[in-house]
Amino acid sequence: MKENWFLKLMGDSKRQKITIPILAILLSLLAGAVVYLVLGKNPITAYLSYLQGSGLLPKLNYAARKSMFTDLMSLLNAWTPMLFASLSVAVAMRSGLFNIGVSGQMMLAGLISTVTVGYSALPAPIAKPLVVVISMVVGAAVAALIGFLKYKWNINEVVSAIMLNYIVRYSVSFCIKRFMADPVSRQSRAITAASRLSLMDTEVGGLKMDIPLGIILALIAVVLVKFLFDKMRLGFEFRTIGSNPRAAMYAGINVGRNLVVTMALSGALAGLAGATYFLGYYGSIQPDTLISTGFDAIAVSILGNSSPVGILLSSFLITVIDKGSTYMSSTVGVRQEIGSLITGLILLFAACGAFFSYLIERGRQKAADATSTGKEERV
Repeated sequence: MKENWFLKLMGDSKRQKITIPILAILLSLLAGAVVYLVLGKNPITAYLSYLQGSGLLPKLNYAARKSMFTDLMSLLNAWTPMLFASLSVAVAMRSGLFNIGVSGQMMLAGLISTVTVGYSALPAPIAKPLVVVISMVVGAAVAALIGFLKYKWNINEVVSAIMLNYIVRYSVSFCIKRFMADPVSRQSRAITAASRLSLMDTEVGGLKMDIPLGIILALIAVVLVKFLFDKMRLGFEFRTIGSNPRAAMYAGINVGRNLVVTMALSGALAGLAGATYFLGYYGSIQPDTLISTGFDAIAVSILGNSSPVGILLSSFLITVIDKGSTYMSSTVGVRQEIGSLITGLILLFAACGAFFSYLIERGRQKAADATSTGKEERV
């Protein structure tokens, strides 16, 4: 008995790093289509409206001084922090660590950058680079503490990250409510345009759009992380520690130092995610709330197989659905939360990647056993 077409299509374990995420996306879209059909809506129209709402396809009409290009700029603005956050998770996973504290690191980096630069009178050429540097340092410091606790006293990084999330959340909320709250929005006061990492309401060719400056940094970060993983000794050490810490120690790798360095790099990327979200895309900080970006980034990183290129694509897909859900709601006539349901389905199926791999290998083994049995019977 030969392998069926599905097993051949999925390929070997190396090829499955690409085929299984694609399978997860297709299954989630199929499940989403069933939801739309149950609601009496056309799933094709719904999925096209996601692309229209995110600026990848033209809408039927636009408001004054808006176009498909302005929607695309808004998409890139929202994509930037998700890309940074997903890279942050991937770097930690490289050494077998689980940085569940990305949202907290983002929030604290956003607060410190806002207080030190966001309310200052510094000119843009100084303020914007300072926001980037300060956010990276703050994020790296918080995450390095998690790595140090893991190395020094073997405190599980998930536990310490969750505790720090709570500490950051309530400390930042206190500062905002006590010293920084806007009396109308009850969020932190808006930062200066000079310190913001997005050029808001910028007029280009008769159009008014938000131009994200951070997307350039994010794409550079993708290249640098890939270079770290593939070409640098440090990246090799990270992978060795993630595969087998004991073997890495016997090989002469300083495991403790690398745990701290891994988390510091992860935290620096999380800090950049916070900078591009709170001082870029959003422009202020909401108290009492840890944004979901840091938690969604975990599943996005898994969907992208913790590969920088895979994360580039998976984070873009999730952002398209998120940004396009508002237009989908108005076009199709269903609640906007359906978009979150589709995202949840994608991330759920992505989390089942190991199970899919097991089923594929099991099916391949059964096919091999059946072929072997058939040969024995003929003999």
